[in-house]
Amino acid sequence: MLPIKDNIPTDRFPFVTVALILANVVAYVLAIRHGGSLISGPDIHEVVKYGAIPYALTHPGTHCGLLQTAQSLAIECQKGGPATGTLPTWETALTSMFMHGSIIHLGGNMLFLWIFGNNAEDSMGHLRYIVFYLLGGLAALALQVAVGPNSGTPTLGASGAIAAVLGGYIVLYPHARVLTVVFILFFFTVIELPALVLLGVWFAEQALFGATGLTSPTGSSGGVAYFAHVGGFVFGLAAIRLFATKRKQVPPRYPVY
Repeated sequence: MLPIKDNIPTDRFPFVTVALILANVVAYVLAIRHGGSLISGPDIHEVVKYGAIPYALTHPGTHCGLLQTAQSLAIECQKGGPATGTLPTWETALTSMFMHGSIIHLGGNMLFLWIFGNNAEDSMGHLRYIVFYLLGGLAALALQVAVGPNSGTPTLGASGAIAAVLGGYIVLYPHARVLTVVFILFFFTVIELPALVLLGVWFAEQALFGATGLTSPTGSSGGVAYFAHVGGFVFGLAAIRLFATKRKQVPPRYPVY
């Protein structure tokens, strides 16, 4: 399912949401300029440099870098200060929120951020919203790290922070109508869905896929940080009432005469 727009109007221009979208786009462009391509995404060196690596975060004083041999590339973690060209570990918790693995990854995240972020921002104001967004991203990363503390795979993307926005939105506007493209095999249709259904199904998928990855013999999740999505969404559910100061009325589905 792919959302197109919702039916909740905003009272003020979403400056922070637009700024976040621009920041993510600029970060992606800069990352591919230093290696990689528009379609496939940043070079692995950029991913390791700016992505958040759970092992480094859970082992203080350890820093991870890319080890290149004649046969392959591998991520190596060792004690000591950061190697040349790498960031202090704590900084990657923030930089990873603005990194994306591909143009599709970036585009999907920014679509969700635009549709649901403007209303979240409108409900709490610009300053509260940026704090909410960043805390949501950190909460998302925290759960992903807690599930796989020894993982050497970099975590990157705005998905966790955006999941917090989705969690907040579903509390504020469960009955909002969202115009959605629904794909059925090789066909698709466009229908209106309640936000509770659309976002509820999305969250259930993330939790299911994450749990399936845990029970898989290889622990594979297809390269998607599902527990970051779960962590961000739960943070949004729990924290939105602390941040939101107003809630708009949901417009009726049909005109009232």
